[in-house]
Formats: sequence, structure tokens, C-alpha cells
Amino acid sequence: MNAIALRNYLHDHIPLSRAMRVEVADVTATNVILAAPLAPNINHRDTVFGGSASAVAILAAWAVLHVRMQTESIAGRVVIQRNTMEYIRPIATDFTATSTIDDEAAWAKFLSVLRRRQRARISIAATLFCESEQAGIFNGEFVAIGAV
Repeated sequence: MNAIALRNYLHDHIPLSRAMRVEVADVTATNVILAAPLAPNINHRDTVFGGSASAVAILAAWAVLHVRMQTESIAGRVVIQRNTMEYIRPIATDFTATSTIDDEAAWAKFLSVLRRRQRARISIAATLFCESEQAGIFNGEFVAIGAV
């Protein structure tokens, strides 16, 4: 899946991503970087609203799982089960969220359970960046449901 296809998928299936003007800066089978502008995500302090920051982080983590499953021809729905978000510093400009699936042992376990039970969980992190500095850390647990 390329950046345009992923952006279109997000905008068509998760309308909030369109309203937030989320773009796909980079996508590979194991890494997704989403970008969002300050303007549609601003709060009363002229920084990014915490809910917007969290939403973009969730989208990046969800997207990397979605892309990896698509790349490996794994069918199934992906939903978030729980998450935590740590805000390190205010985000006063456009920002990005980077998420990677690089723990191959966790991925193999996820696939094994999904194949066996048609449902599996995996933890995925995302990092928010603003002006090349870390601005937030997201950790989420996602569930895939369906046939493989």
C-alpha cells in the first residue's frame, strides 16, 4: 500500500482523519508516519488539542497494523482495545506520528494466535514529533478479528 492509497483509505473510512487533514508522510510494510497541521487541531492555547494528538497517534498505530496485515494478505478487522498517551511537551506547529512494528517475535505470536483463534492482540507504540523533537508517546493494544 502506498501513501496515497493509505491516505484515501483513512479519509474514506475514518472521516475524522479528513477533518484533521491527516496526510501520510511515509509508509512501508512495518512503518507509518502520519502528518497533521496545527490549524484544524488547535486548542484555546494555540497548541495542538490533546485529543487531536492522541487521535493522530492512534491512527498511526492502527495504520501500521492495517498495512502490515494488508501486505501479508491477512484479512480481518482491526480495533483498538486500550491505550495510554503521555504528553511530553506542547505541540505548537504541524506535527507527525510515527509507528513501527519491528518486534518480529511479537508479530509471529500475534499471527499464530490469529490463525488459531480468529482473534489476536498486539501492542503497538507511536511517537509524536514536533519540530524534530519528541512531543508524545502513545502505547496501545489492538485486536484483530477475522479470518486469516
